[in-house]
Amino acid sequence: MHASTHRLYPWRGNLQARKARIGTRGSPLALAQAHEVRQRLMAAHGLPEASLEIVVIKTTGDRIQDRPLAEAGGKGLFTKEIEEALLSAEIDLAVHSMKDMPTALPDGLAIAAILPREDARDAFISLAWSSLAAMPSGARVGTSSLRRAAQVKGLRPDLEIVGFRGNVETRLAKLADGVADATFLACAGLRRLGKTDRITRAVEPEEMLPAVAQGAIGIEIRAGDPATAALVAPLDDRPSALVVDAERAFLARLEGSCRTPIAALATLSNTEITLRGEILTPDGRVSLRAERTGPVADRLALAFDAADELRSRGGPGFFSV
Repeated sequence: MHASTHRLYPWRGNLQARKARIGTRGSPLALAQAHEVRQRLMAAHGLPEASLEIVVIKTTGDRIQDRPLAEAGGKGLFTKEIEEALLSAEIDLAVHSMKDMPTALPDGLAIAAILPREDARDAFISLAWSSLAAMPSGARVGTSSLRRAAQVKGLRPDLEIVGFRGNVETRLAKLADGVADATFLACAGLRRLGKTDRITRAVEPEEMLPAVAQGAIGIEIRAGDPATAALVAPLDDRPSALVVDAERAFLARLEGSCRTPIAALATLSNTEITLRGEILTPDGRVSLRAERTGPVADRLALAFDAADELRSRGGPGFFSV
């Protein structure tokens, strides 16, 4: 092995002395995502499984089960402890669902790779009804997402929203127990868990725009760590990174509070990108959408412009609810 190669991959050649430690939450979906990252790293570099250790870290978001996350601070609750472990070098890289990531990262950290994005759509799930439109008046929809709740209220103000916290399995169990008549989960998570059979109907973005970066897995590292940057570089999927860039720029420009429902989806077509963005009042009564299409190189400017349009149309009080 050349000396330069060893500097890039210090865990190769002396695996017991140096493992790459992958930080993750402990939910079944988070672990599935961490294992996917490990498998991709093994394939990219010819590494044995023993050289890549998965480290489970419990986050504030995992601990809070008695109230909506928006009341406890919203985004960042599923990343804070993992990022602290990264900054203190207890782990070398962190695997995140990008929709959980605040738009501003802590100093010293960077997103080094975005994996190929899974299906970004929401999944409607019910044991009794084929779609949201088919549900009878007064039926209950379980969700802890302010965005989904607002979108459902806008589409079906005659339905009841009930709180629905927990991981994928917990929410599916609550549905089976009759806590609600239907719920929504991300298609991506169900696909990664091998539970596509639970999807009653994938909801098209024209009906419900998904959360920013839904379906995308990101790898976060320390900014001054070239060895880990080189390790994860082959996993970066450029098309996925470009659309996630645009969606997160849209969200950052709006500076929406955790209590403001915001949705966005960017798509690529050759050298052009289209961004659709939406802001809603929590009661779903007002929904404003904007769309921009232009060169991929202009994705951030397009996202900012769409956000500025919605902020202007919404007025000064829209984000102070």
